[in-house]
Amino acid sequence: MSWLGILLVGFAVTDLTHSVRRTRYLPECVGALTVLVVGALAGLTSGRDVVALLVVAVVVLLWGLTVTWGFGHPGPKPARVPLAVFVVALTTAIACSGLAPDASGLLERWLDSVQLPALEDMEADRFLLLLGAFAVQLATGNVLVRLVLKSTGTINPRADGQMPPTQLKGGRLLGPLERVFILALALGGQVTAASVVVAAKGLLRFPELSSRDEQQTVHEMTEYFLLGSFASWLVALGAFVLLV
Repeated sequence: MSWLGILLVGFAVTDLTHSVRRTRYLPECVGALTVLVVGALAGLTSGRDVVALLVVAVVVLLWGLTVTWGFGHPGPKPARVPLAVFVVALTTAIACSGLAPDASGLLERWLDSVQLPALEDMEADRFLLLLGAFAVQLATGNVLVRLVLKSTGTINPRADGQMPPTQLKGGRLLGPLERVFILALALGGQVTAASVVVAAKGLLRFPELSSRDEQQTVHEMTEYFLLGSFASWLVALGAFVLLV
């Protein structure tokens, strides 16, 4: 599973870099470089591993470029291209996971030396997959949700002027926090607690979705909220499935 973990790390670093510094071509280049560096630290230096890492780096470059292109062009169809890249890359990495060797190198030696109970006796492969799964919940999760909304033509009534803009600005932070929280609870065996978080989100948004003053656009806001929420939860649940 080492190749899969590194692929997820590459996606995550690309999108995190883009969220911090939106310089053209920089995010995907940083993500691709991270793939090569992490691969070297994980001891993936054989001929087959080098080829695999180069392929992963190219995929990460393609992901960054298609995401920028998808958001930069109007209409739903452009957003489907990066979604297809993500799904095909993830599916291929899972299918080829049996060919990937066990990670070792400096990463394994560091894990053996670190004095954290959570990392005690953890294999390097497992660490890479955990790192990638949790990292994807951050900026990449937001990107995937936005791509799903754009590819389906689901608009935010607040963004197109149909509803007054909200004063709350924490949505892009709350989404990652929610996904990380759900994934951590699920991995800890607290699936019921994770479902409570999901239910609580709906209850907290109920007053806004049922406002009589905005009945003309409530159905659009409801669709936007439901589709975005389910897409966000699927990112966390998909990572959970990979880790169990």
